[in-house]
Amino acid sequence: MTHVITSEAEAIAVAAELADTFARGSALRDAERVLPHAELDQLSQSGLLGITVPRAHGGAEAGARTLGEVIRLLSAADASIGQIPQNHFFFVDVLKENGTPGQRDFFYAELLAGRRFGNALAEKGTQHALEFATRLVPDPTGSGHRLTGVKHYATGALFAHWIPVFALGPDDRLTAVFLPHDAPGVTVVDDWDGIGQRTTASGTVRLEDVYVPEDRVVPHHLTFERPEVFGAFGQFIHAAVDTGIARAALEEGGQLIRDIARPWGESGADRASEEPLVIQKFGELALLVRAAEALLDRSGAAIDEARRAPADERLAAEASVAVTAARAQADTAAVTVSSDIFALIGTRSALRGRNLDRHWRNARTHTLHDPRRWKIQHLGNHALNGVNPPANGIV
Repeated sequence: MTHVITSEAEAIAVAAELADTFARGSALRDAERVLPHAELDQLSQSGLLGITVPRAHGGAEAGARTLGEVIRLLSAADASIGQIPQNHFFFVDVLKENGTPGQRDFFYAELLAGRRFGNALAEKGTQHALEFATRLVPDPTGSGHRLTGVKHYATGALFAHWIPVFALGPDDRLTAVFLPHDAPGVTVVDDWDGIGQRTTASGTVRLEDVYVPEDRVVPHHLTFERPEVFGAFGQFIHAAVDTGIARAALEEGGQLIRDIARPWGESGADRASEEPLVIQKFGELALLVRAAEALLDRSGAAIDEARRAPADERLAAEASVAVTAARAQADTAAVTVSSDIFALIGTRSALRGRNLDRHWRNARTHTLHDPRRWKIQHLGNHALNGVNPPANGIV
């Protein structure tokens, strides 16, 4: 029986409790690539996947700030488990933006029952990430549609009850399609072999002449025809994943400094944790993590404020800029901390049995999702020239 969470405080408490459980097996799951089927069932049953459902439909209507903390906690425990729900919450927002009342009634009930959304968004072979070859065409019978295409990096699809797909409609406009995992013509292939985020199962989804009823189609393109924070929201969740990875690397690294590291002979310290240069460097890494956490919290609050005034272009732009900063800082914190922590521990930190490198592999893999250089470009152009980031769904 799936629990229904009714408040934001409860959501954070449940996430913290689950994170403690997930952390205990995280290193082993990564090392042996044990997919987290049981853990995701726990996540579903906890009620966390339904926390952004509106109160009018029985949910907690948790804001972005709360969701960011939930994802950060889960990602610090196990970065793959933290990333898997990213697209789940992304597509809950797709429904909020442009779903019909009937679609919302149906899918909100599914979410509160613990059903999971995956994703089938990215494609290979197109000129860039915002281009799609998958098309939604009218069914020859005159009822519904047909969908054919191949999607890659489909995080969460293997574990999902529903697989939302981005496709171009007959008018070449971006459309979201919600497919049952077991729909005829849908095949999910576990062929993900990345160096990090190994248990996200971010593999391939093949769509072969899949029938799509009219009530499973959402006109997603409408989102970008008005002031929006939808793109910022998706990026915000990614920032929460990276911030969680940074915190995990800092805390596990700190524990190893205290437990196994030896001080350098010239330092005069009895323990590595008392060596001044180790303390200094660890403080610099802690500063990176604290800055990422602070910017994450601030950007979540900015999204929540913008959502309360959906027609305010200024607030939407401010939220986008805030998330851009959080995303860039989280990228730096995750990659830097997970790499530099090795030098403070010493050679024993590189032993495969400790699997400390999973934090760097996870950070390096997840931060490749979209380039940090363009976050800095948008920040600079806004600060220098007053130019707002583009409404393209990825800023």
